Parts: sequence; structure tokens; C-alpha cells
Amino acid sequence: MTPVDDPRPAPTPPTAGLLLRLLRPAAAALSGVLLYASFPPRPLWWLVLPGFALLGWVLYGRRLRAAFGLGLLSGLGFMLPLLHWTGEDVGPVPWLALAAAEALFIAVGCLGIAAVTRLAYWPFWAAAVWTLDEAVRARIPFGGFPWGKIAFGQAESLFLPLAALGGTPLLSFAVVLCGFGLYEAVRRFRTYRSTGEIPRAAVAGAAACVLVPLVAALASLPLVDDSAEDGTATVAAIQGNVPRLGLDFNAQRRAVLDNHAKRTTQLADEVKAGKAKQPDFVLWPENSSDLDPYLNADAYEVIDDAVKAIGVLTVVGSVVEKGSDSLRNTLIEWDPDKGPVDTYDKRHIQPFGEYMPMRTVARFFSEDVDRVQREFVPGSKVGVFDLAGTKVGMVTCYEAAFDDAARDTVLHGGQMIAVPSNNATFGRSEMTYQQLAMSQVRAVEHGRAVVVPVTSGVSAVIRPDGTIADRSGMFTPDALVAEVPLRSSLTPATRMGPLPEGIIALLAVAGLGWVGVSAARARRERGTA
Repeated sequence: MTPVDDPRPAPTPPTAGLLLRLLRPAAAALSGVLLYASFPPRPLWWLVLPGFALLGWVLYGRRLRAAFGLGLLSGLGFMLPLLHWTGEDVGPVPWLALAAAEALFIAVGCLGIAAVTRLAYWPFWAAAVWTLDEAVRARIPFGGFPWGKIAFGQAESLFLPLAALGGTPLLSFAVVLCGFGLYEAVRRFRTYRSTGEIPRAAVAGAAACVLVPLVAALASLPLVDDSAEDGTATVAAIQGNVPRLGLDFNAQRRAVLDNHAKRTTQLADEVKAGKAKQPDFVLWPENSSDLDPYLNADAYEVIDDAVKAIGVLTVVGSVVEKGSDSLRNTLIEWDPDKGPVDTYDKRHIQPFGEYMPMRTVARFFSEDVDRVQREFVPGSKVGVFDLAGTKVGMVTCYEAAFDDAARDTVLHGGQMIAVPSNNATFGRSEMTYQQLAMSQVRAVEHGRAVVVPVTSGVSAVIRPDGTIADRSGMFTPDALVAEVPLRSSLTPATRMGPLPEGIIALLAVAGLGWVGVSAARARRERGTA
């Protein structure tokens, strides 16, 4: 009897079948890890492109239920390492809860991305959906949490000039579009290899998704200008350092104040000795005096003596009591002759840090919520100080993550921006470098020099083109003295404000609506067939 070949394919070994089923979830998690790895302090911004290309492969043509699960894996791969610093001194539970919440937002966005892969030129629609998802995350809940916006990982990238054209939303959109376009180009090439067909419109669309963002970034280069339109100012950023890391640094508030006063007095001595240039004004960090100088005569005297020693207007970050049960995170403009002359109260205050929403629920995750016994209240006035004739926009720490905070100060006349910050709570984590990158992006977005004085580092002087002119180390006293260009012109991003984000969001909604209408029509046709 002659053996006959079995026409059926050989069965897939159980182990190989399991590996195939795990491949896409593993790729989803890896895509998130690549997004994380593209953020500072690593100079690997370009990893965002293969990260989104891989995410495009994971989501393309997936059913919505599967897309949500895959998107959640990608979000966890991204947010778990990115936000690790949030558990630096309070344990892992708050970190895991925040990362999971942010990953859920990303999962919902990925559900929408999978839906629009059914459309022609899907990378365009998918990038719009991702940008819409970022816009929602930046606003809800509790005022939003913009950390992880793709634009903030691009402080050193080729795409950065797009921030001056359309702000962080356009920068995010362009980067995501290029990443998804890379996958679409690979997909079209594989189709050509297997079929020999070249659908010209589809190939042209894939090429455009990759090339247009790059060309637009190059075309936006003339918008990045660090010339001194209004002359220059010499500014000193004081980093006094803190006595210990973590939340307990607050227990030695007087020591923190003394450190900043001491470093300012040392700078005054260096100026008198000709070792340092006399600054036009001085910037202290957020929380450089957690003792309210309006109520504490001793704190007032320490600050006043230091300001008199340096002899110029100084901005002091303080905690100021507002009534018997609330506080304000306040920047005080301190005159060497008159004392306090102006204030700015932080407008975007940090939930679960400066105030405690849902305290009973939050206590379930961490008993450290009870450290926040008196809650901060937000200010309402835009902060622009006139410091020796220089209009300086004030953006306090966490506010640098919000698009409106820096823009408002520029529209109110700010010729440069200051971002006084306190990162001591987060130790030597990556948080400091992630926040510094935000200030670099803001510099290009608004065409302004940005000076970042931090209690424990990294303090920095950033030019309007986003480059760092000088920076300090971490957990060491320092004084950065630099001449910075002053500018008054407005970039297109500053002029348009939220308009680019609104247009991209409308495009995302239109794409999702198109998919919904098409699906409903298909169901009706099947029902009548």
C-alpha cells in the first residue's frame, strides 16, 4: 500500500501555540517599556518611535475587547516604571494605584486606536486619538495628571521645534504619527513581498505619516530663537539643599531656610570678592521657607538679612497660612529695603500631596495621607513679578506639567520664566529629570529662557532653544549665576494656546464617529440581507 501525504497542516505543538498566544501581550508590555525608556534621564528619545510602531502592530485590526487588555498592558509597561518615584517615601501602594489609573486611561485610548485602524490612513486617526487621550488625562480627575505626555520625553529630540508651532499637543501628535507610520510602512512592505502589489495611495500615505512630522519639525526650526530681543538679565538660582531626603525633610523646616539664606549670603561674599557676577535678582526654590515669614518673626529676619546681603530683589518660596485650617504655596517677591512687596499663590496644587481628596478612600492605600493635616488652597492670579525691570513669569513646580500655567505668564508680559521647585520628597529618583525636561519643552514652546531653582537639585538655567546652559548636582548647595536673554515676541504656540489640541481632538472624535457610523451601517446591511 502506497502511503498518501496528509493534506492537513501539521498540528502546532502546544508549547509553540502558547508562545504565539503570549507574543502579542508581551509585545504590548514591551511597547510601553520602550515609551518609558525614551524619557529622561536617558538620552534615548528616539525609542518612542519603535515603541509606537510596536504598539501599532499590537492594536492593528484587534477586536475592541482585546485592544483594551493589550492597551492596559502597554500602559502598565509605560507608567509603572515612569511613576516609580511617587512611592519613593510612602511605599508602593500609592505608586501602583496611580500607575494603574493612568494605565486605564491609556487602555481606553488604545481601544479607540484599534477602532480607527479600520479607516484609510489609520496612523493619522490613531495619533489623534492618542493625543485626545492625553488631553483627557491632563484634565480629569482632580484637575488631571499630565505626567507621561509624550511631548515631555522629547526635550532633546529632532521633533522639539514643533513645540513652538503648536505646543505640546502638536509635538505629541507628530511623534505618535511618525511611530504608527513606521509600522504602516513595514506592513505595506510585507504586503508587497507577499503579493507583489503596490497600492500607491496606501504607500504614499504610509510614507507621509513618517516624513511629514520630520519635515514639519525641520520647517519649524526658524521659530526656535534664543536671541536677546529685550536685552539680558543676570539671574541667580539658589539651591540651599535639605538636611535629609524624603517627607521628613519638612521636620527641619528651619534648617532648609537657613541653608538657602546661608548660600545666598555666600554668593554675596563671592560677588564682593569679584568671584561671581552681581545678579539683577535672585530666585529661591519652592518651600525654601516652610516657616510663614508673615507670622514667624525669626523666619522674616533670616530671609530679610540674606536679601539685604545680596542687595537685590529675591523671590522666596514659602508656605503661608490662609485662615486657621488652610495654607497657600506662595512665592514672595522680597525687596531688600521694603521686605515683601508681591506674592504669587500656586494655582495648580497637587492632589494627594498638597490637598487630600477622598481622604477616607486614600487612607486605605496609605496612612501617610494623615501627614496632610492642613490642606492647601489654590490661588487665582497669574504670577508675573517685575524684578529690576524684568518681567518674570512664575510657574511653581508641579504647574510646569500644565499647558496653561507657563502660557498665561507669557501672555501677561513674562520675558522669561522661573520654575521654583521642591523635589526633595522624591529623593534621587528620575522625577527631577522628568520635570526638568518639561521646563526645556516649555522654553521652546514659548521662546523664553527658563530658570529652575530647586531645593535639592537639579537646578538649571535653560535657554529659549531648550538647551541647558548651566545645572547643579543633586543634594548639594549651589548658586547658579547666569546671563539670560529676555524676549517679548510670541511663538505660534503661545498665540494659539489650546487651539491645536482642540483641532486634533475634533479629528479624533470625527474618526471614532466615522468608525461607529460605518459599523452601524454594516450591521443594518447584514440584518436586511
